[in-house]
Amino acid sequence: MAITLVNPGGLPKIDAYRQVAVATGSKLVFVAGQVACDANGATVGGDDLAAQVEQCYLNIGTALAEVGGSFDDVAKLTVHVVDWTPDKMPLLMAGVTRAAARLGVTPVPPATLLGVAALDVPEHLVEVEATAVLD
Repeated sequence: MAITLVNPGGLPKIDAYRQVAVATGSKLVFVAGQVACDANGATVGGDDLAAQVEQCYLNIGTALAEVGGSFDDVAKLTVHVVDWTPDKMPLLMAGVTRAAARLGVTPVPPATLLGVAALDVPEHLVEVEATAVLD
């Protein structure tokens, strides 16, 4: 595996992600921001943030599988949530947990969470982009 995830001593231990990813592979994969759309472009989840997060993560899994990777190869995630407030964290984590169960992984690479005013279309509540490293 090209990615080793680490929580260094002296930094807070966060359950949702690790603080550092060490990449030793040779192929960088940049997955464009994924929104909650199915293969036909229809929005999945409606106003349900957890359902939309789940679909975003599943889309990243699909994109990585196409190039011979998986969520285990992700070195960094960036999550953009519309009108973010801390009370949305349980919904975000519920979506991540459901996607992880479906993908059979523990997606805890370093991550950045950003609150944004809007995304490409009004019904999209979240967008997730990924950087992966493959051997």
